[in-house]
Amino acid sequence: MSTTSPSRMYRKAADTQDEVDDEIRHIGDLIFIRNLLAARGATPAELRKSDAVIDRARRHLAEAAKRASARYVTAA
Repeated sequence: MSTTSPSRMYRKAADTQDEVDDEIRHIGDLIFIRNLLAARGATPAELRKSDAVIDRARRHLAEAAKRASARYVTAA
């Protein structure tokens, strides 16, 4: 579902922003799938499992964003 942008190819492989970008796309894909499941009549238990996966991905995104923003923190 997601595609890699050409600009990503020019970033350093270990760039923490890549991880943030990947997580954002991943969460978007998970939400799309969750909505698709709901539209097709998934059970409440199945939707709760999907919500749990989305929540874990959001926590991972928050951690990745903290790591990415750490490079902007200056020593006082």
